[in-house]
Amino acid sequence: MNNQSKKMELLGSASIPKALLSMGIPTMIGMLVNAFYNLVDAYFVGGLGESQMGAISVVYPLGQVVVGLGLLFGNGAASYISRLLGRGDKENANKVASTALYSSVSVGAVIIIISMVFLHPILKLLGATDSILPFAATYASVYIVSCIFNVFNVTMNNIVTSEGAAKTTMCALLTGAVLNIALDPLFIYVFDLGVAGAAIATAISQVVSTCVYQIYILRKKSVFHFRVKDCTYTKETMSEIFKIGIPTLVFQILTSVSISLINNAAGDYGDSAIAGMGVVTRLISMGSLSVFGFIKGFQPIAGYSYGAKKFDRLREAIKTSILWSTVFCVIFGVILALFPAAIVSRFTKGDAEMIRIGAASLRANGISIMLFGFYTVYSSLFLALGKGREGFILGACRQGICFIPVILLLPIVWGLNGIMYAQPIADVLSAIITVFMAIPLHKKLNEMQKQTAAISTNNN
Repeated sequence: MNNQSKKMELLGSASIPKALLSMGIPTMIGMLVNAFYNLVDAYFVGGLGESQMGAISVVYPLGQVVVGLGLLFGNGAASYISRLLGRGDKENANKVASTALYSSVSVGAVIIIISMVFLHPILKLLGATDSILPFAATYASVYIVSCIFNVFNVTMNNIVTSEGAAKTTMCALLTGAVLNIALDPLFIYVFDLGVAGAAIATAISQVVSTCVYQIYILRKKSVFHFRVKDCTYTKETMSEIFKIGIPTLVFQILTSVSISLINNAAGDYGDSAIAGMGVVTRLISMGSLSVFGFIKGFQPIAGYSYGAKKFDRLREAIKTSILWSTVFCVIFGVILALFPAAIVSRFTKGDAEMIRIGAASLRANGISIMLFGFYTVYSSLFLALGKGREGFILGACRQGICFIPVILLLPIVWGLNGIMYAQPIADVLSAIITVFMAIPLHKKLNEMQKQTAAISTNNN
């Protein structure tokens, strides 16, 4: 069996535990290490001072918006590709992959140029105080430009995973992350470049990850060819990409908006508050990105099974993914809830106020993240099945529909506590909404399974 046949066998007929382990664990490890190097970034920058720590917290959401373009085309294409492969339509799947890759890089370049032209106003909008702004501008001037490589990497991450090559994604993420961890102290302290050194280390790691994907393409390991001439902008192709990609992009933008709202609200309480909440954001991201990584492996299995009308397989994949992701979230959440002060203190020289604020928020977030696996499976499932409207609504809940009203209103009546507990409250509300959206989905899948069985019986 050749490499491409093994990928299709993994998506379509391997046992669900084997398929999820083969697809989900590599991407989970890659995303976990990727999140870890963001944490290491914060650890080393935290040694420079609270203003520098606040600077990378302010720039972080801007980078997430740029990277969201990779998710717009990458995640949108990945859902469609998985369903096309499930139907056996490799030719159109190849065209979709090429269209997504070249489109994301082109649009990403335009957005990066615009961001650099209006950098200072954008940073102020994101919550940069007068003391943080110089460091934020220095960090962003390198980091945002390097995001063009990250746009490429994120797009390839989704496309490569959709064809069943999760180990390649893990390798690309792992290589870049390990390199970043090694380069951070070198550029920040040894070369005495401060926050600029952190940005340079990140940029180099992104370039290396891009090289890993390029090697994968050039060695013709992929099912796809990624040629400009294969790009197609038909109504059907762009509709399928955008109906899944736009909800994903909106989710990414809402994530950035939520971080910006936290930064702006925390700004009233000083740089220590911004730095403390920034640490919490990165710690929670470590857990959430790990779950996202695992669910990246679940999505192509769900999309392929749905396209091939294998509803029993789809149902088993859903149940197993909820169980495994929830177990991880509970373990991760318990650790954060039990040792918040000890964890946050690792990211400061000894700022007691930063530790106090960060620890209180981290404890609450540690409890609420236990619900994250359940919520993420369904928000990703709707997109994998091509149900863009439902995926949009559910995906927008945690960082938008539920979070924004809470972060705008709660600090007014509860002060700093309102900032610290805004995300946990939004998490609980999102989980409740998920239950009410999951029930009709399963009813619909049961009906489709009965119809498919009836057609099969009549044909026989």
